[in-house]
Amino acid sequence: MAAPQLKPDTKALLQRGTVIPAHPLALDSFRRLDERRQRALSRYYIDSGAGGIAVGVHTTQFEIRDPGIGLYEPVLRMAAEEVEAAGLERTFIKIAGICGPTDQALREAELAAKLGFDLGLVSTGGLESWTESELLQRVEAIAGVIPVFGFYLQPAVGGQRLSYGFWREMAEIPGVEAIKMAPFNRYQTLDVARAVCESSRRESIALYTGNDDNIVADLLTTYRFTVNGVKVQKRIVGGLLGHWAVWTRKAVELMSQIIDLRESGDGIPGELLTRGVEISDANAAFFDPGHGFHGCIPGIHEVLRRQGLLEGRWCLNPEEELSPGQMDEIDRVYRAYPHLNDDEFVRAHLAKWLGSL
Repeated sequence: MAAPQLKPDTKALLQRGTVIPAHPLALDSFRRLDERRQRALSRYYIDSGAGGIAVGVHTTQFEIRDPGIGLYEPVLRMAAEEVEAAGLERTFIKIAGICGPTDQALREAELAAKLGFDLGLVSTGGLESWTESELLQRVEAIAGVIPVFGFYLQPAVGGQRLSYGFWREMAEIPGVEAIKMAPFNRYQTLDVARAVCESSRRESIALYTGNDDNIVADLLTTYRFTVNGVKVQKRIVGGLLGHWAVWTRKAVELMSQIIDLRESGDGIPGELLTRGVEISDANAAFFDPGHGFHGCIPGIHEVLRRQGLLEGRWCLNPEEELSPGQMDEIDRVYRAYPHLNDDEFVRAHLAKWLGSL
């Protein structure tokens, strides 16, 4: 059976590059799903001008799949409903996180496809004992159900080191339409870019950054390799990022500026590189690398709480909270980089987003 195909407009947007926030999970003080705010977050991303959302991913909290919690289907369904209700006249990409052993992954892929999701972001989290061959067979099986967005997840949050050969073989799998590179490591990011450039499907696969520590530099860089005596080059065209779950309107403006620059052929202004360093500094405050990223999800939640989109920082795991000093760091970057936040945009629309179920 042929692999499912992306709709032409979805593929075109994916290939051109866009902003795809990783969707958080809105909980109340009892750590139960807050449906009103969960839907408000989706409305925020849609109205910010993002080109898609990724739901059921790390930022949504992997525990949504746990027995007794069972929030995977509800959060996917609500996001799909909000995209439908928005009545958009533009293309909007719906991506579902897919985890677990093959049987579980296929169930999640089937649900995502049934709910109208365009792609599955396939994580290797929790499969550290699997061989690369077994992981590739799993991707092939998933690609038979839903187009695949590959994912290099950093080891600090559950990923594993994967070889150049793994990515080279993945790039040849029909149905792999994009790869999110999020190892937070330049060498490993380079492995993926080279593997795709050296594959026969190089024109079919879109590269996306998930390196929240290096967003702007990734989006401005052209990767160039010699393949069989011919120069082959490829860009990281967009981002699928937890960092873009906050200050999303400004991320959309940044992406638009970078695409315009890319298409004009003009040189890269130094100010843009400086802004990239500012964004990395803000990301360090939100993602908490000083404590092994322990506070990365609460850090995102804290920004959304300040804006009124979330009521609190609560996570499904009560142990997930801000690390010592992290609140001070978030205060610092808010003061240092007021031009990076979209608080004014959120204030202007918050009542509408929260207004009704």
